[in-house]
Amino acid sequence: MSNIANFASPMRVAIAAVLMAATVTPGLAQAQVPADMRSEAMILLRACSADYDRLCSNVTPGGGRILACLKSHPDQLSAACAQVMPRAQTLRDRAITAGVVPK
Repeated sequence: MSNIANFASPMRVAIAAVLMAATVTPGLAQAQVPADMRSEAMILLRACSADYDRLCSNVTPGGGRILACLKSHPDQLSAACAQVMPRAQTLRDRAITAGVVPK
């Protein structure tokens, strides 16, 4: 998780929320974030951090708002971020199903 410290604070908070929700969300303390989900989140963070800063930095993290914001700017996303957007939605869906983040 130390690699997250190199990214912009709000985006870091959003990704950390996905990765750490199990330890800070009441009732979900038993949930564990699988290693593959952590790895996938880091890929998404690397690909979309600049896009978040440029397009969605005013969006409050949580509830899928950052993903929705990025998806609302498809023509303005970097090639790297646009390429991973389907994976971002899949990761969010998996995290909800696993009980790692609230719906």
